[in-house]
Amino acid sequence: MTDRINAGDPIRLGFATAIPWAYPGDNGEPLGFVNALTLVVLEEMGITNYETSVNEWSGLIPGLQADRYDIITGGMYILKSRCENINFTDPIGLFGDAMLVPAGNPQGIHNYQDVIKTGATLVTGAGFNTVEAAKKEGVPESQMMLVAGEVEILAAMNAGRADVAVQTFFGAKEHVEKSDGKYDVTDPADMPEWTQNWVGIGMRKSDPDFLAAFNEAMAKVIGGEKWMAATAPYGYTEFQLPGEDASTEYACANR
Repeated sequence: MTDRINAGDPIRLGFATAIPWAYPGDNGEPLGFVNALTLVVLEEMGITNYETSVNEWSGLIPGLQADRYDIITGGMYILKSRCENINFTDPIGLFGDAMLVPAGNPQGIHNYQDVIKTGATLVTGAGFNTVEAAKKEGVPESQMMLVAGEVEILAAMNAGRADVAVQTFFGAKEHVEKSDGKYDVTDPADMPEWTQNWVGIGMRKSDPDFLAAFNEAMAKVIGGEKWMAATAPYGYTEFQLPGEDASTEYACANR
């Protein structure tokens, strides 16, 4: 990839539509806070030539491996199962999941154990980290509905095909804001502690030199004025910063 970029070819950004993490504008421009901070780092590296590739979430890693784009900017949790297939940059933030529930939370669902107790139908995205998490917590497949992504999650809730959704807190919050009071989002602190995850930018294992250069540039700008200004419109704050102890190696081994 480094040779291509040095030759003047655009770097190709791959992401799914997941507001406010990453999504395309009207002309395909990369919006969302993960795209915004990625562009800040690339600018620090002297790279301003890019193009976008919008995909379904479950196709992001296969698409990267198939060389359809160069980096995944979709806001992907650093998980052991994913680290086996791709490399991740140093963490860009620490994030949690939450439940999207009908307003007032009539069934009292705050976590996976509540889903099991109530017999509720839980919807989430195919390839989301929440699929693994729900299974680890013991949610039976008979109570799980897998759809393509964020848009389809909200559609399933609106159609009454699911009782509760699980997704990132930011994603659930976005749905609440779109629904005019129809839904609430639960507190991420009510979820198991181990579901707190670090997010990184995904890269092919065959591009270690570019990964190292990206990490070096990111260390210079993370949490700085340009970083915070670029991400603020999407709700990213200092509370999402990964912290000095954050480690991709730790996340790959323990998440």
